[in-house]
Amino acid sequence: MNYSRMAVCGLLMAAMVGCSAVHDLFSNVNAIHVAQKKNAEPSDPLTKYSASIRVAGYLDERKVTNPRKIGVGAQMVSGLNGHDILLDQDVADLVSLSIRNRFDELGYQIVDSNAALFELSGSIKELSYDVKARDEVHIAIETTIRETASGKVLWSALVKEKADRFAGVSGNSKKDVASYLTQELGIVVQKTVDAISASLIAVRPELFNLTPGTKPVSGVTVYVAPNVGGASTVAPGASVTLPRTDDKLLFGDNGLLIVTTTPDRAKVYVDGVYFGLSPLHVEMTPGVRSVIAKSEGYHPASEKVSIRKGDSTELELVLEH
Repeated sequence: MNYSRMAVCGLLMAAMVGCSAVHDLFSNVNAIHVAQKKNAEPSDPLTKYSASIRVAGYLDERKVTNPRKIGVGAQMVSGLNGHDILLDQDVADLVSLSIRNRFDELGYQIVDSNAALFELSGSIKELSYDVKARDEVHIAIETTIRETASGKVLWSALVKEKADRFAGVSGNSKKDVASYLTQELGIVVQKTVDAISASLIAVRPELFNLTPGTKPVSGVTVYVAPNVGGASTVAPGASVTLPRTDDKLLFGDNGLLIVTTTPDRAKVYVDGVYFGLSPLHVEMTPGVRSVIAKSEGYHPASEKVSIRKGDSTELELVLEH
């Protein structure tokens, strides 16, 4: 009788149903682990910014019953059994830790108390990985950062990432899935941290020893951001060197276009694409751009400018009645 019960339990394990203890053990072995980069040694305090952040955490607002489930596998994945694709930790914990680690790597002070200057929180709208004919990843994470003392929201945005890949004739493995998920989540985390950093530098440059500026990031739909417009101290059309951090230009291979108009609040178009109201700060790839400003009751004003790698180009347009 005992032997028969053991045999039945073994069959149930193979079918991923039945004894809860066996299922829990199986799930742990079957779960995907997304590795987190860890510093070999504590960061040198001298390299830290004065900006301190408390990561309050992220809420999992996905419509799932299991906080570790990220998708289903309709195709064979070596090392995984069954259809559910699970992480070895809750999705909310993974996202919170990823954001926290990235800020720490950049030199922010991570503080686990209300003594931090800024508090970061957010929600996970979507994070899924489905293995079909192509691996499909969908991520949508909303993040808000506010001043701890006043509660004022400094930046709030939704960052999305959608990607797919063909596994190839050799198929997928558990390691492949983990690596691809790590890559795509890393893109969302990097965009989020980049955009927040640019906004914090804009409103509190003294915490970074950097010049104020903004850094629009592709794929980020901004809800709230600081207004860094105003009179420029640089002559129109001149270029200035962008601030450096870790010996790399803040804007990488791109340049920054700064457009001011008289009157302000004019609609600005770059190469025929509407970018927003003046004064405008926008990052873009190097090249010659056609800029047009329009405002009701005024004649449009236009000019061509050259965007240079690592430089900030300023343009002032005067609209006539």
